[in-house]
Amino acid sequence: MEEFAWFAGIATCVKLLLIPSYRSTDFEVHRNWLAVTSSLPLSNWYSDETSPWTLDYPPLFAYFEKLLSIFAHLVDPKIVDLQKGLNYESDSVIYFQRISVIASDLCLFYGVYRLSKTLDIKKRRILWILIIWSPSLIIVDHIHFQYNGFLLGILLISLSFLEEGKDLVGGFFFAVLLCFKHLFAVAAPVYFVYLLRHYCKGGFAKSIRRFVMMGIAVGMVFAIAFGPFLYTGQIQQVLHRMFPFGRGLCHAYWAPNFWVFYIILDKGLAFLLAKLGFNIQTPAASFTGGLVGDSSPFAVLPRVTPLATMLLVLLALSPCLCKAWRDPQPRMITRWVAYAYTCGFLFGWHVHEKASLHFTIPLAVVAIQSVEDAKHYFLLSIVSCYSLFPLLFEAKEYPIKVLLLLLHSLLLLSVFTSQFGKSSSKAVGEPSHRGRSDGKTSKGRKPSSHEMNSGAGFVVGWVSMIYLLGLLAIEVWGQFLQPYLLGSERLPFLPLMLMSTYCGIGMVYSWLWQLKWIIEC
Repeated sequence: MEEFAWFAGIATCVKLLLIPSYRSTDFEVHRNWLAVTSSLPLSNWYSDETSPWTLDYPPLFAYFEKLLSIFAHLVDPKIVDLQKGLNYESDSVIYFQRISVIASDLCLFYGVYRLSKTLDIKKRRILWILIIWSPSLIIVDHIHFQYNGFLLGILLISLSFLEEGKDLVGGFFFAVLLCFKHLFAVAAPVYFVYLLRHYCKGGFAKSIRRFVMMGIAVGMVFAIAFGPFLYTGQIQQVLHRMFPFGRGLCHAYWAPNFWVFYIILDKGLAFLLAKLGFNIQTPAASFTGGLVGDSSPFAVLPRVTPLATMLLVLLALSPCLCKAWRDPQPRMITRWVAYAYTCGFLFGWHVHEKASLHFTIPLAVVAIQSVEDAKHYFLLSIVSCYSLFPLLFEAKEYPIKVLLLLLHSLLLLSVFTSQFGKSSSKAVGEPSHRGRSDGKTSKGRKPSSHEMNSGAGFVVGWVSMIYLLGLLAIEVWGQFLQPYLLGSERLPFLPLMLMSTYCGIGMVYSWLWQLKWIIEC
């Protein structure tokens, strides 16, 4: 615990130093939510439109904002004033909100501690570095401003209980997470299939009893969260706010997922057909609106609907669900959940660029299991962090985000080389906290090709190195060469489009890599 406290303490000191940094619009979003939950009765929380940044998270997060508003009122009453507090940007509100995020990270620390307590000391330290010192979390939560660390902490707590075989508690905490932020529901099919097959097993009577117990535990969480709004007749308004499908297919043009390629293909076809003499009408509506408006216009390709994205996500998830149904293993649940969030990020509707945290953080837990997992995580975490750079577009934050990524890359290279170097690599079948000592993995299966290669040591392959150097080339072009060669007026969208497309290639590779691993194991 003392050593863990040092890791957490260093991270906290860095976060405190970042308090004066860039102020995003999310400060006003969450400040308004503090004011709404403090100034209005519960029945008006999800119908108030005083600010365009209306409350659209599930009720447990609204209760969390209500709790924070009590302390915010003590710091500065104007913070929670619904009218006078609009666009309030004094130091008091900034400091309060920054510190509230730092304090809420205690939940993340506890989740990491629970997941790492059974590991040997070397793996434990690596896991602490990968999650507690995650540059992506620092960029999103402590510079841009959000509460992802707190929410991901609940996810890690849930996964830690599932890995220990305590399915009822793990399912309970996942229900809590869904009532804080519904975007985590992408992993719900994996949880449902896994718990049905792993927890609700045994004879008929035992299976029914356990199914009912799980239903009661989950139902109790949802009743506490949504019950008051059901009682006041506001449940329809709550659901409408939580699922604003009118916001469009993409949250940001540069979010590196599958739909970037779809949009670029549509624009390319429209340009080509127009050159060939076809009458192509270019839609005026945007793909990237943060507020509700026209959704998903295309010139040539079929319009994408929320239902289509949901079906595509479920299709991508199906191999994982089949594995969870046929052979539910506690040691695989974190990998399956990470894969589910990867599918949601790639194929989901109105995906936020920050949602890459949903799978990069769980994959940090997976990364310490084998050298192949470490190599995959090394590439993915760098790509994911770099894809977040446009969040911080002011000049004064540029050295910070570059330094964070460089330090992260060097730390990854150092700890993975130390853990999986040829002299320290474990042979397949050597005992570990998730393995066996009889030359086979758990359940008696033969090692996969990924595991068979674990003795080769951690070496970044030439293909991965060339790809990562491509990130450097894109950054040099966007920051230095394009302004010099093309000026600020010509093709201003090009740097973000290149970043989105190039990082999207890395994200698609990660999805395919995870899919291959799941199918083979």
